[in-house]
Amino acid sequence: MRSRYSAFVVGDADYLLRTWHPSTRPGALELDPEQRWYRLEILRTGDGGPLDREGTIEFTARSRLDGMAAEQHEVSRFVRVDGRWSYLDGS
Repeated sequence: MRSRYSAFVVGDADYLLRTWHPSTRPGALELDPEQRWYRLEILRTGDGGPLDREGTIEFTARSRLDGMAAEQHEVSRFVRVDGRWSYLDGS
């Protein structure tokens, strides 16, 4: 999760696509270079340990765009594919 947040911070759409589960991955991802992500707060985690195949993470990420503050709150689901975590979806 933290690595995906960092990818948003630096605008690395390729990394975000590579770490997205193939069943839900979009064909392309366009990030707004003007959006500045500045804070990630992890609120809760569920499973996701070394022996788990699935895990969840609830977070709030804060950003600014055109002088306006924005907040994204999500509960993300991750699954392990070939030993690596992949973002499945969020609500």
